[in-house]
Amino acid sequence: MTRAKICGITRLEDAEVAIEHGAWALGFILWPGSARAVGVEAAAAITARVRRSAQLVGVFVNPSLADVAEAAETLHLTHLQLHGDEGPAFCAEAGRRTGAKVIKAVTVTSGADLQAVEIFRAVDFHLLDSRLPGRREASGATWEWALASRRRSAVPKLLSGGLDADNVAAGIEAVRPYAVDVASGVEVPGRPGIKDPARVAAFLRAVHEAGEAPASATGRSGPSPSDGRMPSPAL
Repeated sequence: MTRAKICGITRLEDAEVAIEHGAWALGFILWPGSARAVGVEAAAAITARVRRSAQLVGVFVNPSLADVAEAAETLHLTHLQLHGDEGPAFCAEAGRRTGAKVIKAVTVTSGADLQAVEIFRAVDFHLLDSRLPGRREASGATWEWALASRRRSAVPKLLSGGLDADNVAAGIEAVRPYAVDVASGVEVPGRPGIKDPARVAAFLRAVHEAGEAPASATGRSGPSPSDGRMPSPAL
């Protein structure tokens, strides 16, 4: 079954709604340049309440190893999501120091981008995303999912970029990701970081229904890699 990560969490109530409806992971953007950024202290108040119910992902852009290690310990992070210019050596050391799984994000505009990310073959996940030129933050737009059919990699992939309840099933069928990642697609319009409970529920319902479809319909086959997932009361 395809999992779902709800990213850009800034409030406890949003985290609780996501968990209630079966989210696999919650993302906390620790890069101050994001409209959905959350401070470590505020994030810690949330993660202390939900750490046993979901995977906890810290999202970084060009952090220092010291900052990553401190945030991972304070927030009990299970995953580090790296969106900057971090190289393979940095990713490896960040994972070693924290014991967290590492997600390396890549902007997909062509098949060459999917080939280039293979230098990160030692990370735990590749996150395939879209981004506006000159910006670090995701664009909230979809990318050409057909490009994923050319990807040849043993690293599990996460699909991101412009997903919502209406298109996520098509994205799952086209890309066959380990998990999908959403932020703006489940928010109150015009309020970055503030989730709409109805949109969160609809998105997670669509993901679960797509994941329950026969393998012949979704193209998914074979076992999923272990993620250390803790039980969720909604699943």
